[in-house]
Amino acid sequence: MAGETIVTVVGNLTADPELRYTTNGLAVANFTIASTPRTFDKRTNEWVDGDALFLRASVWREFAEHVAGSLTKGSRVIATGRLKQRSYETDKGEKRTSFEIEIDEIGPSLRYATAAVTRTQSSRGGAGATTEHTEQWAAAAPAPPTAGTVQGDAWNTPAYPDETPF
Repeated sequence: MAGETIVTVVGNLTADPELRYTTNGLAVANFTIASTPRTFDKRTNEWVDGDALFLRASVWREFAEHVAGSLTKGSRVIATGRLKQRSYETDKGEKRTSFEIEIDEIGPSLRYATAAVTRTQSSRGGAGATTEHTEQWAAAAPAPPTAGTVQGDAWNTPAYPDETPF
């Protein structure tokens, strides 16, 4: 929606996502992302951790089940979503404010890890539904050169060498 604050957070999950269901049967997963900025101190020649940000996050419906089944405590994630501010009063009458992120997209960070993605069968159908046929582009293998291919053809000759120039 217009006017909402969209944020992207990179950090680690502090615990496994907690999957619950509302009285209407709607799935919701709640978890905390810890993000710690690091700066390099040239004087000591070491990395220094800044103050950690702990941000509560929530995700709903089928997406919540995917998150709970895929991510665990310590997982480094990249999450984007809408920042929400919530004001409340404690039992002692103290006024408090908390910030939460309602997740739109989340996935594992591949900076220090690898991941294998498995598409799921959507219960609603539509764009996210897995179909019985294989994607045309995913299964395509490079075609072998045909008899009419000229070795000096510009489209057949790579423009750059395979090795990195540095």
